[in-house]
Amino acid sequence: MRIEHIALYVNDLNRAKDFFVKYFEADAGELYHNPVTDFYSYFLTFEDGARMELMHRPDMADEQKALRRTGYSHVSFRLEDKQKVEALTRRLRGDGYKVVSGPRTTGDGYYESLVVGVEGNQIEIMA
Repeated sequence: MRIEHIALYVNDLNRAKDFFVKYFEADAGELYHNPVTDFYSYFLTFEDGARMELMHRPDMADEQKALRRTGYSHVSFRLEDKQKVEALTRRLRGDGYKVVSGPRTTGDGYYESLVVGVEGNQIEIMA
C-alpha cells in the first residue's frame, strides 16, 4: 500500500501551483474544472512520483492557521543534501516566506527547515 496523493484546498489556485512548480520542481497537470460544483484542481507530480492535488471552490471557509494545531501539520520534501536544504531555505526566506526553524539538525538526526509556505501552509525541507 502507498499514499496515492495528498490534497490541499487553497484560495489562489494558480499562485499555489506556481509556488510548488518554482520551489519544488513540480510538474503541473492540466486545470480541471467541474462546472456543476464549481470545483477546480491541478494535480502536481514531483520528481519521485509523489503527487499533490491543489483544489479550489469559491464557497470554502478559510480559518486562521495556527502553527501548532490539530490535523495535518505539514508536507515534507527530502532534498539530496544539507547544502540544498540551506539553499532552498535561503531562497524562500529571500522571497518573503517565513522560516519557522532551521536549517538545523533535529534531535532525531534530520537536517531540516520548517517554512510557512503559500497560504500559511507549513512545509518541511529536509535531508
